[in-house]
Amino acid sequence: MHPILLNSAQGLSEVISVKVRAQGLAALIVLVSGLLSGCHPTSHPDRNVLRRGLGGEPGTLDPGLSADTYSDAVLLDLYEGLTAESTTGEVVPGVAESWTVDATATEYSFHLRADAHWSNGERIRAQDFVDSWRRAIDPKFGSPDADDFRLIAHASAILAGEEPPSALAASAPSDAVLVVKLERPAPYFPEILAHTSTYPVYLKHPGAVGTHDPKKWISNGPYVLSEWLPNTRADLKINQAYWDRSRVHITGVRYEFTANDSAQYAAYRAGQLDMTDLVPVNALPLIRQQHPSELQITPFLGTVYYGINLANGALSSRALRQALAMAIDRKRLVDSLGFGQVPAYGFVSPGTANYTPQEWDWKSLADAEREQRAKKLYLQSGFSPAKPLRLRVLFNANEVIQRTAVLIAAMWKEVLGIDVDLTGEEYKVFLQSRHDTSRWDVARLAWSADFNDASNFLEVLGGRSPNNDMSYQNSEFDTDLDKAANSLDTSERRGTLQRAERVMLNDYPIIPLYHFVSKRLIKPYLHGVVTNPFNRVPSKILTLDAN
Repeated sequence: MHPILLNSAQGLSEVISVKVRAQGLAALIVLVSGLLSGCHPTSHPDRNVLRRGLGGEPGTLDPGLSADTYSDAVLLDLYEGLTAESTTGEVVPGVAESWTVDATATEYSFHLRADAHWSNGERIRAQDFVDSWRRAIDPKFGSPDADDFRLIAHASAILAGEEPPSALAASAPSDAVLVVKLERPAPYFPEILAHTSTYPVYLKHPGAVGTHDPKKWISNGPYVLSEWLPNTRADLKINQAYWDRSRVHITGVRYEFTANDSAQYAAYRAGQLDMTDLVPVNALPLIRQQHPSELQITPFLGTVYYGINLANGALSSRALRQALAMAIDRKRLVDSLGFGQVPAYGFVSPGTANYTPQEWDWKSLADAEREQRAKKLYLQSGFSPAKPLRLRVLFNANEVIQRTAVLIAAMWKEVLGIDVDLTGEEYKVFLQSRHDTSRWDVARLAWSADFNDASNFLEVLGGRSPNNDMSYQNSEFDTDLDKAANSLDTSERRGTLQRAERVMLNDYPIIPLYHFVSKRLIKPYLHGVVTNPFNRVPSKILTLDAN
């Protein structure tokens, strides 16, 4: 395929080469005239079905394999863990109606509901959780969220391949009781159990796990899969065997996979969506003028960053990696995004509990001095305008992400003279490509918190983490993570994690760009959409006005 040539949005004359797969390109073709004109329906053809825009096709419907927020959004409707979250992010009972913790704060006993059933009518047993967790933590299975189990006794040894998954300290003395022993006290452990990675799966028939065939589908959440159209949509219907079905007001959910923010907006204006998860920045003035009450923008715990391929010989230069980080004008970047995103000079998101995020000390430099230092570092690393570096940047083909990639490439060209090849891929393809470092030098990545603790961010870069696509290795950083994991003193643990973040930032394996905000349009007849610190909005809590 011939490259598509894009000029910088900032008026640069340089041309940046962009390769976009046919699937991504098709999603970008939108009739702009349809965005700012036409009707804005307030009626709903079927108040029993919620129509949600989803900015990408889920990579999987298997909780143990989910590595993306689009999968998590759908899995939140299809499954349920021992615990769940309130609309504001507090832990509430899920499959477990209650739990207790012993005097050492390391042994939890979860008491399962007698009326908690799989969608086929079978009772959910404590052993179902034990088996599902052993499956997820098995290194041979390759769960991207296996680290979420690290608090459980013997988990670290299992993840390192030193003990079998059966050694995990989770047991089922009866069908109704699950006992979990932790390596150390962790008050946020029940919060982890609300994340999709810890959900039970029906293992009696392996074909029932993650299948796209509704006839084989078995899950335990408020909804079950009723139809799957690849690259198009997923339809869900209420799970009649769900223990809390009397409080599930919406009986059907349709997720429309639409990666283009303008296309989602057009569908919303045409009355084809009740809620979006994307909003085009060029439509903000019109939205704020005509329908301000339908716009919801809320910060949540998450960070967008560029991962650097440390296996690339040129990028093994710390000076070069620092130059790349310093050449980016984050204020200009977030201004182009338009939704109040916070520039990121560190990895851990602001608002993380019991933690003050660490940041690069050059954050406060004036733009001219920051750029001058970046140029000096670039020259030190052996490159120059006469001998420019060439980088391959990989990202998932999303309109906003592509615009951001083009802008950053323009900054690198403007400040350092770097040539950049931008490759956009359909989301499910990208999820595979990000693990293949032969395909990229820099990859656009993001992390949304699974639970509210700084360790959940930093462990992404741990030497054994399946999410460490950069292949970052630093024994001091890993030692601090391990020390924090075993610390019982809150203040000491916080200081150790902060030191670890400073060590990592000083190595520049990643380039944090900005911290997330959620962006939604919500019809006036849809109620209950409250974004918690994890940007999770289960359909179970929502209601539609009656016809």
